[in-house]
Amino acid sequence: MDDGGVPEGDTVWLAGRRLHRALVGHALVRSDIRVPRHATADLTGRTVLAVVSRGKHLLTRFSGDTTLHTHFRMEGSWHLYRPGDPWKAGPAWQVRVVLATEEWEAVGYRLPVVELTPTSREPDIVGHLGPDLLGPDWDPGEATRRLLVDPERPVGEALLDQRVMAGLGNLYRTEVCFLLGVTPWLRVGDLEEPAAAVRLAHRLLDANKETYDQVTTGDRRRGRRHWVFEQRQCQRCGAPVATAWQGSQPRARLTYWCPRCQAGPAPGRGRSPA
Repeated sequence: MDDGGVPEGDTVWLAGRRLHRALVGHALVRSDIRVPRHATADLTGRTVLAVVSRGKHLLTRFSGDTTLHTHFRMEGSWHLYRPGDPWKAGPAWQVRVVLATEEWEAVGYRLPVVELTPTSREPDIVGHLGPDLLGPDWDPGEATRRLLVDPERPVGEALLDQRVMAGLGNLYRTEVCFLLGVTPWLRVGDLEEPAAAVRLAHRLLDANKETYDQVTTGDRRRGRRHWVFEQRQCQRCGAPVATAWQGSQPRARLTYWCPRCQAGPAPGRGRSPA
């Protein structure tokens, strides 16, 4: 199972979209891959054919059957700069990849996964993933089927499994459970309408894919953007938000829920949100 942490799939989708617009159709005038495995690789002269997201994975395709696979996990990011402009997203030692054309420099910071692979071998990397919530081949029926494969599994854990749906992270799975009115510890088999969880997941990511401001409440004011995620009080009823860790380490995630608005089993209350 892929990491269920931030960033969410919509963040990766937007990053890929911006890189695609800036780079596709242009040849690289410089490349610098700063990881030991590919430190001697040189993509200079290759034409960028596409930049696509697959869940939380980003695939940058070049001429010559070559793909650069990157994954953000918790802290990675891509930034675009004009040639000669200072790079402001962090110190130089945090840069993992530089892809430069005559018009743009794409700089990848703190990327924990950086690997080159033949484009024809991409299925080896992302073939295990479930339907991509923001992909052109999104299939809600298949996502619902995969969600129900293990009816004993807690909903909160199943929603984070990228083999069920690709792109959902801790923020959105928390808010999906809230909008369903169930705790993340309810069994999948006890959901009244499992397909509703799939529809909500798609709706939230699709609504936020064009912006880095991830809003689930419809209210973009600071402190009002999420119903319970990283909140002290439920934005619907005002009750204190409960927290507890869900899942086994190291993949356990701090989980938020409203004891008043969400029905179902729950562990003992964890710490108060910071």
